[in-house]
Amino acid sequence: MYAIIKTGGKQYWVVPGDILKVEKIEAETGKEISFEALWSASQNEEPKKANKGGKVTAEILRHLKGPKTIVFKRRPKKAYEKSRGHRQELSEIKIKEIQLS
Repeated sequence: MYAIIKTGGKQYWVVPGDILKVEKIEAETGKEISFEALWSASQNEEPKKANKGGKVTAEILRHLKGPKTIVFKRRPKKAYEKSRGHRQELSEIKIKEIQLS
């Protein structure tokens, strides 16, 4: 089985057992969460005959921060330089099961 879920403004193609890093989810480590599947299918179905909807259950493994991104702005001939960094907070989740609708 596989499905497409949406979280944090992004869509992910998932199968049971996958471990994903997604934008931070406000829940404790070890808790189970569920996502609504935008699209789901079993392994032997053709993609054209897939189901819309379904439920995907996942477990939160840990919370972490992503790699640092440096934002550097400079204006030529004006002596203007500005440097700023950002680290996105992420949650690592493991897909437990997919239920078709």
